[in-house]
Amino acid sequence: MLEEAYEVADAIDREDWDSLRSELGDLLLHILMTSEICRDEGLFSLEDVAEGISEKLVRRHPHVFESPGSLTPEEVEKQWEAIKASEKADEGFFSSIPPSMPSLQTSWRVQQRASEIGFEWTRSEGAREKMIEELGELEISLVEGDRMSQEEELGDLLFSLVNYCRMTGFEPESILRKANQKFMNRFKAMELLLCEEGNSLQSASLEQMKSAWEKTHRDSPGEVGSDRPV
Repeated sequence: MLEEAYEVADAIDREDWDSLRSELGDLLLHILMTSEICRDEGLFSLEDVAEGISEKLVRRHPHVFESPGSLTPEEVEKQWEAIKASEKADEGFFSSIPPSMPSLQTSWRVQQRASEIGFEWTRSEGAREKMIEELGELEISLVEGDRMSQEEELGDLLFSLVNYCRMTGFEPESILRKANQKFMNRFKAMELLLCEEGNSLQSASLEQMKSAWEKTHRDSPGEVGSDRPV
């Protein structure tokens, strides 16, 4: 089901609406199949699933179903999170964040939840300075050769980078997907260029690959990002 959900998200990113229709069908199949399995085991039915989400939407949108008002989208989201938190008060502040969520997205959601109660930098510059501070601590751990410390500092650096992305209005999962795709596109172009020169990825030297990589960058002047290979 998780794989199908990712394929839905990918179709949306590519704005491939025919593919989106198909992938939504695949995801719907898993929802229906899982509901039917649970019905067979006496747990709940598809009707229970539909009733549950209907009740939740009504409960978490009092500005629509109880006392209509003019809330901004940001206020609606905060209200939703506040109601959700009150429903799960006994489970802890971050209980609404599923343990199975990818780590990058989890960092973003954890930071977003904390910001809703004011635990937040007043400006994005503070998050940027924290990121630079974490990079400095990583440098120290590298000099000291402490592997456990390096692992911890790398985690702190990643966490602070996600926070800076969030505070500057970028969704880290989305921009990293774009960076991944950019790298793969350039790598494919490098492979084709090597092939034209009579080489392959397996036979080319590192210097030949670097040269082809640099050429793919020069041939794509509008591309944003480093011109160095990973």
